Amino acid sequence: MLDAAIARLDRLLLAEENFGAALRKSAIARRLSAARTDIQSHLHNVSRHNDLLLMVAVERSIVEGDLTRYANSRSMISSLKAALGEISALERHMRLVDDASAYEAVDQAHRLPGNRRNGLPLDEARQALASHCARLANMDKSRLDDNEKKVLDARRAAVSRAEKLYIARQSKALSGLTPAPPPPASAASPAPAPLRGR
Repeated sequence: MLDAAIARLDRLLLAEENFGAALRKSAIARRLSAARTDIQSHLHNVSRHNDLLLMVAVERSIVEGDLTRYANSRSMISSLKAALGEISALERHMRLVDDASAYEAVDQAHRLPGNRRNGLPLDEARQALASHCARLANMDKSRLDDNEKKVLDARRAAVSRAEKLYIARQSKALSGLTPAPPPPASAASPAPAPLRGR
């Protein structure tokens, strides 16, 4: 029974592969491939402008399009809606980080070591960018064709570039501020020495 089931599955998978190969040779598949190549090229061009606002707007548009046109499961819908929520957080912080006095409050609210990276706040924007990078990396593990993977790679590169641009804005916003005072001595004091026996 087991051998027969596996043999049948192998035949079905081979048939799927053959149909897929035939489909990729069709005229419509070639046009789809060209369209995806154009998308990839457009994403690379957007990244070259080093315009954070534009890069975030482009990624929002892609995510909204995926939600409208392609979301076909509850988990996919949930993931895309989470992505849009994170993009909204990033957009809010982009407005804050360009106002040094407003961003100082964000800086003060991220003083614990776990809430900082390389001396800068690990704020909601940084968290959103990291989360979205992870989301795109997970998509890369699914069964996509070569052109889809190239579009995905272009998106990941753009999000990574956006993160660097945001970090540069953080540095600029905080460069004129005086360093925050160290934590209270009680928080940094060493553990008391053990009591000695009498």
